[in-house]
Amino acid sequence: MRVALFVTCVNDTLCPGTGRATVALLNRLGVTVEFPPEQSCCGQPFLNSGYRSRTGPLVRRYTEVFGGYDHIVTPSASCAAMVREQFPRLAGDLTARVAARTHELSEFLVDVLGVTEVGAYFPYQVTYHPTCHGLRALGLGDRPRRLLEKVRGLELRELSGAEECCGFGGTFSVKNPAVSAAMGADKARAVTATGAGAVCAVDNSCLLHLGGTLARQGSAVRPVHLAEILASTEGDLW
Repeated sequence: MRVALFVTCVNDTLCPGTGRATVALLNRLGVTVEFPPEQSCCGQPFLNSGYRSRTGPLVRRYTEVFGGYDHIVTPSASCAAMVREQFPRLAGDLTARVAARTHELSEFLVDVLGVTEVGAYFPYQVTYHPTCHGLRALGLGDRPRRLLEKVRGLELRELSGAEECCGFGGTFSVKNPAVSAAMGADKARAVTATGAGAVCAVDNSCLLHLGGTLARQGSAVRPVHLAEILASTEGDLW
């Protein structure tokens, strides 16, 4: 089984630890992960901004780079949704077949590997924020929660209004900053009210938005990607 990591722009540029955690986790589960260096952006910022013609070359690049793999794993529900939902509409059957083999991390663990217990240890109180693309586009359901519930030492705290958007929304936060900030403030207050020390999600874009908002509110809650929790075996992230 040939497995490739699609690390995504946000993770590569701002959160490289998430990519490393994904590889460490999959290696621990016996999966050899390849990293094609030719990979690039999935094109979501272009498409969301109406630049369809500029998205096409990135779709073709993705198809060429990842076409030879059995599975492509990405620690980003947002980018996985872009590939699976939009690529088939933008290109032909070959792209659709490659897109179908693209999995968000929790999907790959639960659906492909058939595991929820991954040998993780994270002795903290954590609340889980289901991001919009994971919740509505991919339909991740309870997969991330099932994985978190199996982590030794972790206490999962319920988040009020969990299904409400954090306000990031990619280019939405740029085009509508006031609304985005207000939504983020509401979500951050709900996160802090759980009493958890960390908020977990499957998208670092949302976690960056929440992390900045939490810091401005003076909250001590820290954003942590699901991959980093699942890769932890010593509980030493903090």
